[in-house]
Amino acid sequence: MSEKSIDTRKLLSHWRESVPNDRLAHLVRDVARAQMRALQHRLTPFGVSFGHWSFLRILWSRDGLTQKELSDLAGVMEPTTFTAVKAMEKMGFIERRHLPGNRKNMHVYLTESGRSLEKVLVPLAEEVNHISAKGLPDRTISVVRNALVQMIENLAQEEARVDASINAGC
Repeated sequence: MSEKSIDTRKLLSHWRESVPNDRLAHLVRDVARAQMRALQHRLTPFGVSFGHWSFLRILWSRDGLTQKELSDLAGVMEPTTFTAVKAMEKMGFIERRHLPGNRKNMHVYLTESGRSLEKVLVPLAEEVNHISAKGLPDRTISVVRNALVQMIENLAQEEARVDASINAGC
């Protein structure tokens, strides 16, 4: 039995026995952590870390972004992106280059190797999603998805309200 399955079982025990009514935010975080561990387990044989996966996913749909744009879309700090991009470049997954006439911004492009990983890695993520939703009726999955999107919308509205309040006080 792997250490990862023990960690996930500890999470399950925590939620079923220790704190079954703890805050929803903690439960969402723990589900995400368990899914990330399951995906990392599948990515490792391909030499891809979960952090690299996040950037590859973005680049598969929007190749040629600046490192700043990539940071913003991944929700990480620019030094984290810089480190990951350097590592992925060394692995042959991406290349960085300046656009003609613009020496300031470095753009990140997938190599053929990085692009070909999509066909191999996306099914692994789909498998993790399938495993995590096993036994849930389609209607339940739809309700959960809609509820989570609504929660993001609520938080985005609150963030905009707080930002407007802060800016009004300036």
